[in-house]
Amino acid sequence: MNRNEIIDYISLTYGADAEHPFLQYPDTAVFRHSNNKKWFAVIINVAKTKLGIDEEGTADIINLKCDPILTGSLRNEKGFYPAYHMNKTNWISAFLNGEADEEKIKWLIDVSFDLTAKKVRKVK
Repeated sequence: MNRNEIIDYISLTYGADAEHPFLQYPDTAVFRHSNNKKWFAVIINVAKTKLGIDEEGTADIINLKCDPILTGSLRNEKGFYPAYHMNKTNWISAFLNGEADEEKIKWLIDVSFDLTAKKVRKVK
């Protein structure tokens, strides 16, 4: 999946539009819940070296909140890396260049959306 496909998927599935909160990084797209304003996905263009890739150039990635139990195993899969600029225990980065499995990225967006949703308290 590429950047535009991800943006379309999130918009159609969750009704969340891309926000561009950083003037110095206009390509950074943040997606928030409408009810609690928490981020559930961030698309960033970063230098490949920042992901530990020994290669010149930049790449689009998506940061997603993830269960800590999953982050370790995901990092062993092609196209997934420790989260760039986020908590590496609770977030994962996926390459948006075709390396990471498309269905797994969609599933992780769903997981991230659920993990960052407003918690409903039970009334006793």
